[in-house]
Amino acid sequence: MKIRDIAQVIEEFAPLSLQAEYDNSGLIVGRMDDEVHAALLAVDVTEEVIDEAIENGCDIIITHHPIIFSPLKRLNSANYVERCVERAIRHNIALYACHTNLDSVQGGTSWQVGSMLGLESMRVLEPRKGDDSVGYGVVGELRTKECAIDFLRRVKREFNVGAIRHSDIPSDDMMIGRVAICTGAGRSNINDALAAQADVYITADLRYNDFMCGENRMILADIGHFESEFCAIRILDMVLSKKMCNFAVRKSICSRNPIHYLL
Repeated sequence: MKIRDIAQVIEEFAPLSLQAEYDNSGLIVGRMDDEVHAALLAVDVTEEVIDEAIENGCDIIITHHPIIFSPLKRLNSANYVERCVERAIRHNIALYACHTNLDSVQGGTSWQVGSMLGLESMRVLEPRKGDDSVGYGVVGELRTKECAIDFLRRVKREFNVGAIRHSDIPSDDMMIGRVAICTGAGRSNINDALAAQADVYITADLRYNDFMCGENRMILADIGHFESEFCAIRILDMVLSKKMCNFAVRKSICSRNPIHYLL
């Protein structure tokens, strides 16, 4: 299988044109005409994931987050990014990322989180200009309203979150019916969630003052960046398995959260 065949399948689902300006999705290490035989899916390229690929004979690693965001000025093993890129090149392992294009497409990361929580009638939270079908985040309805604290506890279990940081719950008897979601760093969509009249906004990487923006109407819940986007592995597996049933795809068991919780 050539890398271009794999890239075509992924990009048919999540076109590179949907990625943010700052992003670096697509083929990062390797050449489109290179032959590959097995893919490893992970959230990040780490040294442990490189080890896993080598041990299992995977010659392409497909991740959600790009290993390179800023240009590399040198390759001398000074940090984990340089070491990972060096080892990938030495072992003929291609590196491919599907990042904000996977966040933006219908059926992408926020949609997957919404499905895991049982949301119905989902729509885009921040539609792309000129196309309401794509954009960042989703908002949808629970089939049956849930007590706020019980809902947050269910989210914690579902996504294996070490701890949920959340804002004040406006009242002890508050019920959750409408849920807004933006996987990854979603502080820029707080006002969109408020405008959508969501009861709770689930995202990650919120800052101190962000938790005061619910205006006593909406709960803000930070479930962690990794936890909110771990579903990218599941999405990529479904996309590739559906179109390339004869190509070996392995979900990484070494794709782990860099953040630890002391309970």
